[in-house]
Amino acid sequence: MAYDFQVTVDSADPHALADWWAEALGWHVEPSDEAFIRRMVAEGHAKEEDTKTHRGVLVWRIGAAIRHPESGRRVLFQQVPEPKTVKNRVHLDVHVGEHRDAEAARLTSMGAKEVYRGRQGPYTWITMTDPEGNELCLV
Repeated sequence: MAYDFQVTVDSADPHALADWWAEALGWHVEPSDEAFIRRMVAEGHAKEEDTKTHRGVLVWRIGAAIRHPESGRRVLFQQVPEPKTVKNRVHLDVHVGEHRDAEAARLTSMGAKEVYRGRQGPYTWITMTDPEGNELCLV
């Protein structure tokens, strides 16, 4: 049996981080269903404080997701109260090929930080962190 999955990333500001990763990967931020959110609040299933406005749109406060434009693969960013303090046990390898240096420069201009340049035999990569300190590798 095969299972589908999504990757979930803890974050302080899930909407800002979803925007950053969508731009970094060329994916799309999932649109918010404002009518559904308003109905859930009106019916008592959620509270106003469960929502916020992000870029002029009513959204759920604690989460945002991005999707690959073709495959539909999904990454969810969920709000957690504590900051990141140690190295990730899981990270994304973003396959950029010969565009590695250009992508590193682009992501740095968007708030990423370069941490390490590695090489093992013919394989090279650049380890970076997103604006909240989550590691990723450009391979």
